Amino acid sequence: MAIARYISHPQVLVDPHKEVRQWSLSDLGRSRIETLARSNALAGTRRVISSGEVKALETAQPVADALGCSLEVRDRMHENDRSATGFLPPDVFECVADQFFATPDESVRGWETARAAQERIVGEVQAALQDHQDGDVVFVGHGGVGTLLYCHLSGLAISRAYDQGPGGGGCFFSFGCDLGPPPQPWRPIEHLANSG
Repeated sequence: MAIARYISHPQVLVDPHKEVRQWSLSDLGRSRIETLARSNALAGTRRVISSGEVKALETAQPVADALGCSLEVRDRMHENDRSATGFLPPDVFECVADQFFATPDESVRGWETARAAQERIVGEVQAALQDHQDGDVVFVGHGGVGTLLYCHLSGLAISRAYDQGPGGGGCFFSFGCDLGPPPQPWRPIEHLANSG
């Protein structure tokens, strides 16, 4: 059975004056993904599929280049839509994110609901895998919708308890291309890089 891996982008340059979807990776984030790309951990991967956000593309492209794969972009794999508030200071953001997960059918401060975001990311992954032929697949995206995907695949209620945790991203989980449940929760990409 082919393996699918969902990788969240690592650390970004936070710029309150720039639209969040346009944020780039920080030097640390770039270094982490380059280490993964140079490892042999993703050998056997035939497709790299990314969100269209800059930080996701900057994560996906080095991986695709190292594997000799073309990069597929699916714009609807974007992070939960938070454009109603734009940038929020970290402490405020964490409180709103807690509410987002805790009340999945309610829009918190105008954000896309967690339920709608989950349906969107699950639909995109299902559509991408529908005609998949052979080889492993890497999806590159974001922690919030990644957690919503993880909850769906695991048969769990939406909860931030299954989030990737603090540290700025750069985590992954695996699942079968038949959309089987992930055998393990989010782990840092270093666990994957070191396995290669």
